[in-house]
Amino acid sequence: MLDQDMREPLFDFLDEYYGKIRIIEEKIILSSRADVLGVIDGGIVGFELKSDHDTYARLKTQVADYEKVCDLCYLVVGESHAKHAAEHVPEYWGIIVMNEENVTVQREAGTNPNLKMKNQIQLMWKRELDQILEKNELPKYKGKSKEFIRERILMKMDPTLLKKQMTDMIFERDYTIFDEGPVVKFRKTKTGVRVKKKRSPGLRTKSSVKADRARAHTTHYIASRKGKKKK
Repeated sequence: MLDQDMREPLFDFLDEYYGKIRIIEEKIILSSRADVLGVIDGGIVGFELKSDHDTYARLKTQVADYEKVCDLCYLVVGESHAKHAAEHVPEYWGIIVMNEENVTVQREAGTNPNLKMKNQIQLMWKRELDQILEKNELPKYKGKSKEFIRERILMKMDPTLLKKQMTDMIFERDYTIFDEGPVVKFRKTKTGVRVKKKRSPGLRTKSSVKADRARAHTTHYIASRKGKKKK
């Protein structure tokens, strides 16, 4: 199977397997691009796909990066890799084998011992960090960087509660929020210098809108799939 042939059957399988999951594709995590992240209740599950035509050349680096962000990790392989897949990942990684007809869990994933919350919290947007502060009656830290806010949240919150709130927010995240919105206008003076026109609160520059859109769509949102019922 090719990579593109594996995805939809895998997503359908994960719908049934977890009951409630949100699929995010092609997400940059540290120095790797995660093929699939699954957001479940209270956790992030990583899925690295290796089709029948792929090699394991980059897998060592990918494994290290997945483990710093995900609660559970799976290697998803085409049938030609089934016999030797376990040799390439730690024993707590799960293995899923796919062919044209079936998706099979060859080995269940165990708890990843190398997860770092300081890496996982980087999945959160600034507005979501602000919501966490408000929800937990923490200072707003106005004017502080995202890094500063993340550090304070990690210091002051119970990790289990934080993880639950984070995954709830990511599951309900709206990836279209940056697609529309007012943009600040410029005018030219007689000398040719571009200056900002007076703007209303919340109006943003084209460059900031472009950056927000790029960040929002770093992941490709397939569907929340939460409307589907298990058979």
